[in-house]
Amino acid sequence: MRSYDDSYRHKGLRKQLMDTLRDKGISDEKILGVMNDIPRHYFLDSAFDKVAYEDKAFPITEGQTISQPYTVAYQTQLLQVRQFDKILEIGTGSGYQAMVLAGMGAQVFTIERQKKLFDEHRTFILRAKYPSIKYFYGDGFEGLPSYAPFDKVLITAAAPFIPPKLIQQMKIGAKMVIPVGEGNVQRMLRLTVLPDGSVSEEMFDNFSFVPMVSGRNG
Repeated sequence: MRSYDDSYRHKGLRKQLMDTLRDKGISDEKILGVMNDIPRHYFLDSAFDKVAYEDKAFPITEGQTISQPYTVAYQTQLLQVRQFDKILEIGTGSGYQAMVLAGMGAQVFTIERQKKLFDEHRTFILRAKYPSIKYFYGDGFEGLPSYAPFDKVLITAAAPFIPPKLIQQMKIGAKMVIPVGEGNVQRMLRLTVLPDGSVSEEMFDNFSFVPMVSGRNG
């Protein structure tokens, strides 16, 4: 069961969480404003209501997690989201990250390989608030070639390598933010497609994500 009451207590806890994210180095106030507007406890079972605004990842359906808020803010900040950006997200999960991107003014195309999670999004209470999100059931390694090219690509699972088909679906100048590495720790990378078609790579902090897996599970 989930609770869809958004009380003054919840709003106060969200504000405290945004202060925590500022203290950890998130400087984009637009991201913090968008995250402050999204009731994170809506994405979790009511058993997590008292801890939903701690800066931690929590379990959701199918052995997946809702990412730590700092991780969501960090990836979003690296992505340098602009109004009307066309963004491909790999790993819808709870849908929280997609709604942060949509709240930033982007058009979001998000892929989920877990059929049960994908089906849950059909009736999720916040879906109608973010009509710029399009949901797909599929294999993230394949991307969405029929909707390409994209301005940005965001991977929200631990990729064992940089998926070549996703690079092919990016515009010149497009950016990808992706955690790469097998095992418990991944390095966050930002890739940019250069005018000659080559790709530059920047390395950032270490994180821990659930694995990015090929195929569909349903």
